[in-house]
Amino acid sequence: MIEIDNIVLNDVEKGFSLPPKPELLTQLHELLQSSEPELGQIADLIATDVATSAAVLKVINSSSYGFSRTITDIKQAVMFLGLNSVTNLVTGFLLKQAYDQSQCCISLERFWDTANEISEVAMLIGRKMPVQVPLESLHMLGLFHDAGIPAMALKFDDYVNVLSSANNNHDMLLVDQESAIYNTNHATIGYFLATSWNLPKPICKLILRHHDLEFFKEPHEQDFACTMAALKMAEHLVQINKRFVSVPDWVHLKTDILHVLELDEDAYQDIKDDVEELFS
Repeated sequence: MIEIDNIVLNDVEKGFSLPPKPELLTQLHELLQSSEPELGQIADLIATDVATSAAVLKVINSSSYGFSRTITDIKQAVMFLGLNSVTNLVTGFLLKQAYDQSQCCISLERFWDTANEISEVAMLIGRKMPVQVPLESLHMLGLFHDAGIPAMALKFDDYVNVLSSANNNHDMLLVDQESAIYNTNHATIGYFLATSWNLPKPICKLILRHHDLEFFKEPHEQDFACTMAALKMAEHLVQINKRFVSVPDWVHLKTDILHVLELDEDAYQDIKDDVEELFS
């Protein structure tokens, strides 16, 4: 099991220029911490940011959620999904805006495209599996799980070479290559970013451990394990549709993932077909 102590986090804080928590998110969390949060007040706060509001409504009205009616404003979104769900969507959008492409050695547009695809596929899996997991949790984890990668790319000028090597070496995990070269990895950095932005603790833990091959050998709450399993399957399915090769850890985890999600091979193949249709 991966553990992160305060010494590691202090080293991360000193060595990395992570994007600060946006003011909108700070104000939103302050309202949520009140004993009786006012739905209208929170909706009004989100609505003051036009770009964020539009992005949240776009996600909610996408096929990923499958609502029979169109959600036209943030107040409706809060009523339909609840405060925590809408906050997760707001956080995901703000994260995408937090990094500066001009200072980064990788294409952030391509990075976020892939993160969006993994997020969408994770939600697709969430609708197909017998165990119920909040779709907004799958959406947030899909977007955030690799959020440490842009931070690594901002810190290290040669990081694009490490990514390229990882893409061409399908037998070694990216986190292992990063740790060998930089003595840290994007899962650790992503965990620090997620905690500093006050993401839900379960999401933070999943970000830290999303490349841990021992995860499914341990006992976990069902929804916690299913959220991780949906992410790992989504990573795999996006990878085979974009690069025609599986992610390195899929061969080690497939059996455990299908077991956790209560899916047999036929159900997995059905989901795989649905994802192929999504990409076509």
